[in-house]
Amino acid sequence: MEYNTTKEKITVKEYGRHVQAMVDYLLTIEDKNLRNHQAKAVIRTMSSFSPGTKDTPDYWQKLWDHLFIISNFQLDVDSPFPKPEPQTIKAKPAKVAYQKNHIQFPPYGKYMEEMIKNIAKEPDSEERRICTENMAIYLKKLYLLWNRDSVNDDLLVEHIRILSDGELRLREDFTFPSTKEILEQIAPPPTPKKNSQVKKNNNPQPSKKKKKKKKKQSNYDYSNNNGNHNGNNHK
Repeated sequence: MEYNTTKEKITVKEYGRHVQAMVDYLLTIEDKNLRNHQAKAVIRTMSSFSPGTKDTPDYWQKLWDHLFIISNFQLDVDSPFPKPEPQTIKAKPAKVAYQKNHIQFPPYGKYMEEMIKNIAKEPDSEERRICTENMAIYLKKLYLLWNRDSVNDDLLVEHIRILSDGELRLREDFTFPSTKEILEQIAPPPTPKKNSQVKKNNNPQPSKKKKKKKKKQSNYDYSNNNGNHNGNNHK
């Protein structure tokens, strides 16, 4: 028994081994007219693998390109499109260069560090002081999102000094909001509890009253003390 693992590798797996065999057969046809005719038949077979995309502009060119790729660019047929070059198909894409930005303090991120540096470039003014204080409060929020256990306000002041190269300083009487206040602001709202009780119907059906069972009347009336029977008298 012959297994697929022992067979030759399929060039374009999208079309399977049968199309690969058809293309290999095209390479054995010596008559070019017949080879052109059979190549079009193979193209029609290849188009059956993705019939829903025939309306795209480059659909048929893609099939002819795949035909040449499957033949390892050895097939000599008249294509309605330019024959692809092996170096353009097999060329590896250029390596994407990743930016290596060093982040001094991960809790804040690169953009916040750049924002602090931009504020530090502004001239000393009341507006810059307000921006610095607002930035300090926001840094505390970011730090608590990163580590909810604890945060030291003095550490935040030191981080601002380092990130601004010593240009930004907070007023001596400036106070941060408490950790509790900030956590209450950033904490997600509590999820409503599901009502386990069955909701009452808006149009409840009238409850059926239970019929009271009539007590079976006795044949004798014992209300008379003289012992006379008012029911069915037995003589």
